[in-house]
Amino acid sequence: ETKWYNSYSKNSSARLPHCLATATKDNEVLMALEDLDLAGYPLRKRSVSWEDITSCLRWLAQFHASYLGTTPEGLWAVGSYWHLETRPQELSRLKDQRLKDAAPLIDEKLNNCIFKTFVHGDAKLANFCFAKNGEVSGVDFQYVGGGCGMKDVAYFIGSCLNESECERLEAQILDSYFEALQNALSKRNESKTENESLEQEWRSLYRVAWADFHRFLKGWSPGHWKINSYSERVTAEVIDSLL
Repeated sequence: ETKWYNSYSKNSSARLPHCLATATKDNEVLMALEDLDLAGYPLRKRSVSWEDITSCLRWLAQFHASYLGTTPEGLWAVGSYWHLETRPQELSRLKDQRLKDAAPLIDEKLNNCIFKTFVHGDAKLANFCFAKNGEVSGVDFQYVGGGCGMKDVAYFIGSCLNESECERLEAQILDSYFEALQNALSKRNESKTENESLEQEWRSLYRVAWADFHRFLKGWSPGHWKINSYSERVTAEVIDSLL
C-alpha cells in the first residue's frame, strides 16, 4: 500500500485520500493520510440508492481509466485478495467439482484479457466514503494490482445489492459504468476504436468476474449469504462457455 501511495496514487483521477507521509521502522509501516471526514466525505453507508451506486461506479470507471495499460511494478501482479493463485486452500475445500474444474479456466480468462488496468481489489461498499452531494472517495488500497476492471465492478455490486437487484439491474449497472468509463477515457484522448474494443471485451467478462468471486466464496464460506441462485446461474453459464 505504501508503494501504491508513493508511486501511483497521484495519477488517479478518482478521489482518494492524499498521503501526507510514510515511514518504516523495524517491521512496522506508518502512513499518515488525509482525514476524509474533514475533506468533505463524512458519510459511511450500509445501504445505497441508485444514485449512490452510480457514484461508486463512476469512481471505479475514473480509477480504471487512470491506470489503463499501466504495468503494476511493485504492486500485486494480479489485484484482489480472492484470485486463484492466492487461494489454494479455498479451492481445495470447494465441493462443487464442476466449478473446481473450471476455476483455472475462469482465472485464465480474466488474467489474459487484452485490456488491463489497476483494480482496487477490495471495492466493497464499506471502502467508499460519501460526501453530502453524493460524490465518493475510495479508501483501503492494500490489494491494488493488475487486472480487468470488471473484478471491481462485480465485487462492488455484490457487496451492496441483494440477489434480485443484482439480476434486475445488471444491464443498467453495466451501462452506467461504461458510460462513465468512456467519458473518462475521452478526456485522455484515447482511440475511440480501442475504447469500443475495451468495452466489448470487459462487458463479456463481467459474469466471468462474478463467477470467479463466487468460486472463492463457495470454497471459503459455503453458507455465505452472497451465494444465491443468481450467482449459481451466472457461474453455470460461464462454465458452459469455457468447458
